[in-house]
Amino acid sequence: MDIRHLKAFLAVFEERNITAAAQRLFISQPTLSVTIKQLEDELGAALFVRQPRGVEVSAEARLLYPQARRMVAEAEALSRMFRGRENRAPLTLGIEGDVAASHIEAFVRMAHLALPNLLLTLEEGCSGDGRLAVEEMCCEDELFLPLWEEPYVLALPLEHPMASAQSGWAPIEDWITCPQHPSHQRLMALYGRSPEAVAGHAGSLHQALHMVAAGVGVAMLPQSLVNGHARVAVRALHLPAPTRRVGLCYAAQALELPAMRGLHEYFQVNRPAAIEAA
Repeated sequence: MDIRHLKAFLAVFEERNITAAAQRLFISQPTLSVTIKQLEDELGAALFVRQPRGVEVSAEARLLYPQARRMVAEAEALSRMFRGRENRAPLTLGIEGDVAASHIEAFVRMAHLALPNLLLTLEEGCSGDGRLAVEEMCCEDELFLPLWEEPYVLALPLEHPMASAQSGWAPIEDWITCPQHPSHQRLMALYGRSPEAVAGHAGSLHQALHMVAAGVGVAMLPQSLVNGHARVAVRALHLPAPTRRVGLCYAAQALELPAMRGLHEYFQVNRPAAIEAA
């Protein structure tokens, strides 16, 4: 069995048609049929059943398919690696809007340490082969690999009466909340029940940060978003604060991609360090 046999098998499995698979591989139908027969003889199993229109796949073929995809992908990745740097391992990742710039930069830096031949494409939002996102943003059919865990902190405008660590605590009457954000339910207990205690609403945590910096009010925000912001003061609460986890969201089949599998294995062993305040 070699990669040629597996590529032939994948083409027939995906096309469900010998003619279409032969055209895809730029070989003749008899050559493709012989290649598939060689693979079946070596495995001792029938993979396809010819029908008047196309072929049906056997149970053995369904078992072989994910393994064949993985083996062909690995072989092609090795080939690209040794053909030169112009042939890199491609990977596209989405970046959710409330991930801090410091986390994005640390992730990209470590990703290229893990895979020097990585050709990484970053896109906004829910797209790509996987996503750098908060755990709450994962879909039901996705897996999550945590990279950072961080607390929410109280973010205040510099001129706020409680901005100084030496100032006392007082009831907060100028909360900025994010009613549509997944974190809202967990933070509601901190806001109180009075509508008058809310100074504004934001559509995202980044927008809430801008409102804090503009002096509109205070907000509970992840520490990574407020670290080093020149117009925002930070105070820790004297009670257990909510936390969030930032990491990779991905579908199980994404691990068939050599680049994604390589990053997954690397980050399982090498977790990034916490990012300190600037």
